[in-house]
Amino acid sequence: MTVTYDPHHPMYLDEADTRVELARVFDTCHSCRRCVELCPSFPTLFGYIDRHVDLDAGRMTPFQQDHVVDQCFQCKLCYVNCPYIPGQHESAIDFPRLMLRAAAMRRSSGRVTLRDKVTSAFLGSTDAIGALAVVTVKFTNKVIGAKPGSLIRKAVEVTTGVSSVRLLPMFARERFSAWFTKRPRVRVGKRQGRVTVFPTCLVEYQEPTIGKALVKVYEHNGIECSLTTAGCCGAPYLHGGDMAKFTKIAVDNVAALAAEVRRGTDIVVPQPTCGFVLKKDYLDYVGGPDALLVSQHTYDAAEYLMKVHATEGLSLDTDFDGPVPETITYHTPCHLLAQNIGLKSRDLMKLTGARIKVVQQCSGIDGLWGLRAENAELSIPIGKKLAAMVKDANGDVVVGDCHLANTVITEQSGVTPHHPLQVVARAYGLDTE
Repeated sequence: MTVTYDPHHPMYLDEADTRVELARVFDTCHSCRRCVELCPSFPTLFGYIDRHVDLDAGRMTPFQQDHVVDQCFQCKLCYVNCPYIPGQHESAIDFPRLMLRAAAMRRSSGRVTLRDKVTSAFLGSTDAIGALAVVTVKFTNKVIGAKPGSLIRKAVEVTTGVSSVRLLPMFARERFSAWFTKRPRVRVGKRQGRVTVFPTCLVEYQEPTIGKALVKVYEHNGIECSLTTAGCCGAPYLHGGDMAKFTKIAVDNVAALAAEVRRGTDIVVPQPTCGFVLKKDYLDYVGGPDALLVSQHTYDAAEYLMKVHATEGLSLDTDFDGPVPETITYHTPCHLLAQNIGLKSRDLMKLTGARIKVVQQCSGIDGLWGLRAENAELSIPIGKKLAAMVKDANGDVVVGDCHLANTVITEQSGVTPHHPLQVVARAYGLDTE
């Protein structure tokens, strides 16, 4: 048995070694049970072990182990709650990273279906699909916007593996990068920072208004913005177990981003999953000084603004002439909590004078897991729980950093959430449309 989360370790993809390690970790998790309510993996895991009188996790079959792996959607909340994490306990457990190892091992050993490979390839081709969808936006949005469960959506499910009953984010008519390139240049007054914007696929192709809000809020506060040449972060490939494709993307992105940092910019990311990948996963799968440099200079969009505000001699503009909601219901995405940076978006919005009600509940969509047809039955109840909590909070507006989680809230409640930077932009009176 090899206790390793290093994808370059010679035993990382060894099936027998990985399964012994799964049994070790599952046994510890079974004795703890702190994470039983976090995701489907843990109730499934405990149920399999409880079948045996001796409660031996080593009796689980490969099929049962794989069932647990398939139900992990990389929300990272178990790691946030775990008392056995590496460096703090001799058991050295990082459950999400072990699930990544198991997924990569299964793909390497041919234990995934053709359908799963097709779905992973489709969900991973974000730049190619996004570029095509924006060009054919009327047709594309008509297809993905068709009634859930309709014949059109069922045809999409058959060909791509994307659930026919989930609400999908629509595509924009203009890419964020196209707007950024042709926008009138703004000469900032007192310069308080320089950043390169890593827009993410969701902002680039589907919700460019988030990127527009980010740029305008940053420039309003004296922060110069440039646009990265890096592409999709590769998270769909990573979570699907395709380590080779993810690593190739990661290597290229690290090279581009490190070069930008060396030119004197920090990196800001307006979507939590992508920010986590740049900060954490590139260190594992690429490593070296460039990956470390990227990690050290990557910030969530609100995190960077609050860093500026807390720096001696710098500060954000706190005169808000635009509309400010009295109360805000703020959903904290899992991948932002996993970055362990505090609630920077909440703190940023509090500067406007609004009262913030925080809702902490997973959306069940993480890393596109919840959009897969085979996961919809498990994912939707998680989204319903989140929507109920949002409704109970009863804020004047609903806000969340993750556009996919926001889409789940819309799907289950009918309410359309905003990104924190959109709320702040409007509070400044800035036009982001």
